[in-house]
Amino acid sequence: MESALNAIFEVLSFGAIIVLVVLGLGIIASMMGIFNFAHGEFVLLGAYTTYLVNGAGLPVWAGMLAAPVVVAACGFVLERLVIRRFYAAPVAAMLGTYALGLVIRESVRGLIGGLYISVPEPIVGSLIVGGVQLSKWRLAIVIITALVMVGSYLLLTRTSFGLRVRAALENPSLARASGISTDAIYAVTFTFGAALAGLAGALVVPVFSLFADVGMRFLILGFLAVMLGGIGTFEGPVAGGAVIGVMSAALPWAVAPVLADVLVFVIAIVFVKFRPGGLIAVRRL
Repeated sequence: MESALNAIFEVLSFGAIIVLVVLGLGIIASMMGIFNFAHGEFVLLGAYTTYLVNGAGLPVWAGMLAAPVVVAACGFVLERLVIRRFYAAPVAAMLGTYALGLVIRESVRGLIGGLYISVPEPIVGSLIVGGVQLSKWRLAIVIITALVMVGSYLLLTRTSFGLRVRAALENPSLARASGISTDAIYAVTFTFGAALAGLAGALVVPVFSLFADVGMRFLILGFLAVMLGGIGTFEGPVAGGAVIGVMSAALPWAVAPVLADVLVFVIAIVFVKFRPGGLIAVRRL
């Protein structure tokens, strides 16, 4: 019973992290029709910002507050200078974002080398539930992810900004003819997605430590989750992220970790093969 509770909690916390990563990636993919292959490096930048702020003598939570702001600023600059030039060519956009991600990753690697740097948890200690010790910080990750997810949903479905986003998604030409600046909408959307990635990196760094390739796994799992959930809805990527996160965290309890990673890929690919539209394919972001 204790092992089962512990396993469920770890699966839930890791699934929450994947959902947070996928949320930003899915919004960008649904809105712009491109996959941002620098998204994993935005997670890395969020983790690195948290480390730098904490290393400067400030509390860890201060770094976690700064991370989404810093990464959002980086995302805005990259979108204005580079990515906006490739919207008409999705393949070129993917290659361009991959190149940007490579530059970011190797730049961080040059600063920290091959080290695995630990960052303290801002909330220490455990809760005793059913005789099992559950990390307070992992519980905080689940709560924060749920709040961000609800807030993002309300922003996109209950505000005038969300209405303009949905209009630009459904019919960009008609949106422009109606006076909506799709160029500005794209910039804000990309910046918002980058901020979510930065927040994910800040939340995850006390759990997985900081190293140069920390964003790679989250990028791969995020890509699978978006494909599994479907592009064009808010719910699709979130559902895909939940499924991929649960499988990635649960399968290693039953099989070898390497085999678990392979099974996640196989299951996702087989599902997309028979349902290419994803879990939720209706375009109603």
